[in-house]
Amino acid sequence: MARATRDSLGAMPSRRDARTYDLKDLRDRVMRESGGAVDDSIPQLAEADPELLGIAMVMPDGSVRTTEQADVAFSVQSAVKPFLFALALLDTDGEVLDRIGIEPTGEAFDAIKLESGTGRPPNPMVNAGALLTAAVVDGDGVEGRNERILRGLSAFAGRELTVDEDVARNEHLLGDRNHALAHLMRSEGTLRISADDAVAVYARACAVLVDAEALAVMGATLAFGGVNPVTGKRVVPAAVARDVVSVMATCGVYDGSGRWMRRVGIPAKSSVSGAIVLSVPETLGAAVISPPLDEQGTSVRGSKACDLLSAELDLHVFGSLGD
Repeated sequence: MARATRDSLGAMPSRRDARTYDLKDLRDRVMRESGGAVDDSIPQLAEADPELLGIAMVMPDGSVRTTEQADVAFSVQSAVKPFLFALALLDTDGEVLDRIGIEPTGEAFDAIKLESGTGRPPNPMVNAGALLTAAVVDGDGVEGRNERILRGLSAFAGRELTVDEDVARNEHLLGDRNHALAHLMRSEGTLRISADDAVAVYARACAVLVDAEALAVMGATLAFGGVNPVTGKRVVPAAVARDVVSVMATCGVYDGSGRWMRRVGIPAKSSVSGAIVLSVPETLGAAVISPPLDEQGTSVRGSKACDLLSAELDLHVFGSLGD
């Protein structure tokens, strides 16, 4: 198992049971972290409370453990990408893999770049890939795809989710780079619906409202092979969950994914809303929300919380190799 080392806040972690782990103490320690800036790409994100910090964990038996502010709603933004990929894999019977890569890029999440020679998005965790996965889910036109995505995300969360229509509108209107990516994929023949329709579907998916608790349940559903541990219902096949968690591990924190996996060692997906969703295979799901971001677009406090969770609960997927 992984060895505990003294963290940057001076705490000496010890191996603990997730069922009794003191999330309040974790939150108190993480709140000492400062730095980062709230994303301002749309007005609603710019208005986020920089002092918001909520943490949630979901156990194999479906029990949910939370801190204060874990019930504060926020738009899911890029943390939706693993779940769009899952729905696309399910709805196309895996054929979407012919139209999208699964390799890390070392590039920013919104880089105007496709695979050389194929015109495919490099992976489902960058914006180009998410535009494509949102465009191939089942549904008749924009409205049908919107309904399918909201229904699918709600199944992952184990509750009925809603959409912030103002966020959706601004994501659509102000997403110039997404429009550019969609038009580029259209020109390559990769995207088979109109560029504007693709952006509209993805924009609305990013505007789905969750909280840390709902997002943790979503992460847990992937961690437990596609079965929601709270509802007991299968949402996606185990093979789909495996494929999604694998790509989260290699691509989920954008151009910081390699550093993340070495340091934290948990498949994750970050988001410009300040959310991070974690899927620890067959162990737990977790989520953190804290809006100030580092230069890679990852929550500063969220990253620290994940560092501590990994060290103190021995969650690094390769932790045994360090002994």
